[in-house]
Amino acid sequence: MTAQLGESVELLERALAYTGTRLSEVDESRLGRRTPCADWRLDDLLAHMEDALDAFTEAAGGAVPVHSAAGRPGRVDVIRTKACELLGAWSRPGPGDVLVGGVDLPSRMLVATAALEVTVHGWDVAQAVGSPVPIPEALAAALLPVARTAVAPADRGVRFAAPRPVPADAPAATRLLAHLGRRT
Repeated sequence: MTAQLGESVELLERALAYTGTRLSEVDESRLGRRTPCADWRLDDLLAHMEDALDAFTEAAGGAVPVHSAAGRPGRVDVIRTKACELLGAWSRPGPGDVLVGGVDLPSRMLVATAALEVTVHGWDVAQAVGSPVPIPEALAAALLPVARTAVAPADRGVRFAAPRPVPADAPAATRLLAHLGRRT
């Protein structure tokens, strides 16, 4: 594993720790709650998270096939298991680049993007369950350059809302969430 990939894996480990704690507050009675994403309920977000964990884990093998996870009871336990599998898959030597939809991505960027996705959706879960725990500043600061690289203008209106204005000296977590179109 290269030093750069190791840094991304460490970032992923921190993201999984933050989100794992947020998931501990999810129970079946909260699955219908709204998330910060306009038309999504918590159950929709959990299905998306499960699918994303599968894709990022499969990427450790060098390619990402596309499929989606159907809703089912016990999803949080499945997500926890898949999160462990994801970290394990990227903790071993992996491919230099990963083929995603016909595009080669450097492994370190893919793992850092997984950390971004895991963290922000952990924040979304916290909002949905009514326990708004902020993203740790050091984690947010490390993820901000990843978000600026990974979220292209073409993603706006499709996967992300428009960025929200915040002061340049706002905390890193506020700037990260604003860049991704979320209100804090």
